Amino acid sequence: MEYKSRKDIPEQYKWNLSLIFADVNAWEKAFAEASGYAEIMAKFKGKLGDPAQLLEFFRLSDEQGEVLNRLALYCNMRSHEDLRDNFFNELCGRFDNMVAQYSASVAFANPEIIASYSEEKLLAMSESPRFADYSYMLQELARNKKHVLSEKEELLLSQGSVVFGRNSTTFSLFDNADVKWEDAKDKRGRKHKMSHGAYGTYLYSKDRVLRKNAHNSMMKGYKDYINVLSSVYAGNVDKDLFLARVRGFDTCLEKAMNSENVDVAAYNNLIDAVHKAIPTLKSYRNYRSKIMGISEAKAYDMYVNTEDTSDVKYTYDEAHDLVVKALSVLGDDYVALLKRAKDERWIDVYETPGKRSGAYSWGCHTTLPYMLLNFMGTRNDVFTLAHEMGHSMHSYYSSQNQPIAKSSYEIFVAEIASTVNETLLLKYLLKDADKKTRRELLGYRLDMFKSTVFRQTLFAEFEKQAHEVVEKGGALSAGSLCGMYQKLNEEYYGKGYCTPYIKYEWARIPHFYTSYYVYKYATGLISATVIAEDIFNGKEGAVENYKKFLSAGGSMPPLEILKLTGVDLTTSAPFEQAMQVFKDTLKEFKKAK
Repeated sequence: MEYKSRKDIPEQYKWNLSLIFADVNAWEKAFAEASGYAEIMAKFKGKLGDPAQLLEFFRLSDEQGEVLNRLALYCNMRSHEDLRDNFFNELCGRFDNMVAQYSASVAFANPEIIASYSEEKLLAMSESPRFADYSYMLQELARNKKHVLSEKEELLLSQGSVVFGRNSTTFSLFDNADVKWEDAKDKRGRKHKMSHGAYGTYLYSKDRVLRKNAHNSMMKGYKDYINVLSSVYAGNVDKDLFLARVRGFDTCLEKAMNSENVDVAAYNNLIDAVHKAIPTLKSYRNYRSKIMGISEAKAYDMYVNTEDTSDVKYTYDEAHDLVVKALSVLGDDYVALLKRAKDERWIDVYETPGKRSGAYSWGCHTTLPYMLLNFMGTRNDVFTLAHEMGHSMHSYYSSQNQPIAKSSYEIFVAEIASTVNETLLLKYLLKDADKKTRRELLGYRLDMFKSTVFRQTLFAEFEKQAHEVVEKGGALSAGSLCGMYQKLNEEYYGKGYCTPYIKYEWARIPHFYTSYYVYKYATGLISATVIAEDIFNGKEGAVENYKKFLSAGGSMPPLEILKLTGVDLTTSAPFEQAMQVFKDTLKEFKKAK
């Protein structure tokens, strides 16, 4: 359903942020109190060599951190309701400045801890019962001891946090509030208004003229500002390299992987597996071209379903009910949480002008795990709902089973939980599908691999190449970035896939401003394919082991947490298994006529 204004949306489809703060006045009161946190924490300086003072510092950091998290959630999510509303944008700006001051006040902590305790002592404290809540934190401090700088240097870096995030902020404002697109005409010459959400809908349209014009309109919106956007992204890469070098890393990738304690082998195994499977991806594209009756499928042809049932639409209530049924295999406790999410208004459902695009799940230890959607009624939106539910359920289980210091999990692990939900939904729908629907769903699974494994790995390669240019002393420009992206698309899909505008697509990807993030979507689907297969087939202990994974939070290294499910990404086995599923699905799709 399309709404022209947020006020027109029924309350049950809007998130209830009053559970965080009753109103702006309550936020302001908490903000005023939090503004004094910096002074309180600064008093610990020079005292952290005393284990008792260190423990008190940790506990106070937890308490203050939760207040800061709640402040951040409220002002940001209110601003995301309409990014054109300067009132909440200004609140976010005030909060960011306050947090920068707070960060500066505690910048002494890690250097002081590192200087006060040997690696052996840190590890010994991590085994002490009184430091049980902080055991993994202490282990990580010991592991990263060589990358922590002096107190003065850490202070300087903390004071630069707002500056370091400016490129991302600039892009977000442009992408959500300023970019303009021409209307997209369909084959009858009718005009269709463009937006982020509408674009996804148009790509699923049977009208190829509309798909093409929507693609051209969307990309042209970024082409018109490509020099500015290239400069903004280049600044983000320069920031990454600066932070990597000052902390003693040779490359930005090395720093990014180290930050989550993930073995680089997982990244390399992904790239290797995807490159080996590119011939199957091209075979899929060629087969789509054949059944669509076109010479070569273009970039805008790779989303539309090739079957008659692809125009199926869902109301949000139908979508939620379907997700609940599909995920009932995870147990009554999981289902009860899914129902609470709807009944208690954890979810902001519909797109309106100015609303932040895309979807996300966001919460903290003392709040609900809220979700933002831009629901348009497509099957893809149903999968998005399942995906974000995966994030939120992961957050809920972690918060319920871990102390504050261990409840926050790495993004690497989070994308596994969300994609397990998507995979279980797909398998549920396939189970009792009729012939035509089954073929459509098999096509959806192929597209899921194309979008989540191949596309995200292409993005990951683009990021890696862009960073390598700067790491080797080069500079990024609109020409080099567009050329790089064009070449990767040709390699993955073939030259015929590329449109005159495809080379500008990189400029609209917000995740590039959180560098080396996107590969986790791909490893998430790889892992989810294995995990969901075990759960759906009723493998003994699979559900219980998966809930151990959900409940582990950030209590161990991510790869160790994943191993609780039986998946080890430092080996090639799960990657090979998933790529075989993609290949087998294509064979089944071709037979299911």
